[in-house]
Amino acid sequence: MSDDVRNIVLGVVAAGISAALGWIARTYLWRRKLRRKQTFFGLPQNSESLLVVNRDPATAEPAVHRFDVFALLELSALIKDCGAHVQMVTQDAAHQGFGERTEFCVGGPGSNRRMVAHMAAMLPGVRVNIDPEPGPDRGAFQIGSERYRMDPGITEYVLLARLTAGERRETRPVFLFCGQRAITNQAATRYLARNHERLARKHGSNSFVLLLKVINSQAYGPDVVELVADVTKVAQTALPAAAPRTSHRAD
Repeated sequence: MSDDVRNIVLGVVAAGISAALGWIARTYLWRRKLRRKQTFFGLPQNSESLLVVNRDPATAEPAVHRFDVFALLELSALIKDCGAHVQMVTQDAAHQGFGERTEFCVGGPGSNRRMVAHMAAMLPGVRVNIDPEPGPDRGAFQIGSERYRMDPGITEYVLLARLTAGERRETRPVFLFCGQRAITNQAATRYLARNHERLARKHGSNSFVLLLKVINSQAYGPDVVELVADVTKVAQTALPAAAPRTSHRAD
């Protein structure tokens, strides 16, 4: 074998080895990223999850608002990316405990009975005004001593929570998307999809409750979202009998 042929063969072999090592490295990094995502969402490969669908309170018929449908689609994509399965149930048909499988619960207490139960059990420091009568406090959040009012289409709020019950390592989390309007529910799911890696690094497997502000949804839809505060501690602390309140009016 001449030197030229030998050099060509060695070059091909070296290129093949480099390509194989690169593929192995990329596969390892992809699998590690997937495992972190599965751990954060509590969705190991082929696991089961529950997607609780709310109803549109603006209609007497059993219907889902289109923005909530978009939120459900985004959550379904997240679940599929983790290699897990999903069962979708309506808010009045979810009659089971939590912790056995990951649950995604969409909609405020005015449209989702399941959300009412979760908030009573795990977020005693939060109150939501579900009075259907028009007024400045309609849909307002009270979190501890603070009150957050909405200005529809201009400034609206939504709670994004990852909650676990008990100390068992295998306990699956419950994700809550509790917004003042349907579009804010979608904003929260999109925020989670975009920021789950950062949230996983910051919170690990611990519970968290984030208050998000959706800005000018009438122009920007669910895309412009700001983190107002991490309200985990106050949201999980029961409200006193007569807590003083500070109102945050929409600007």
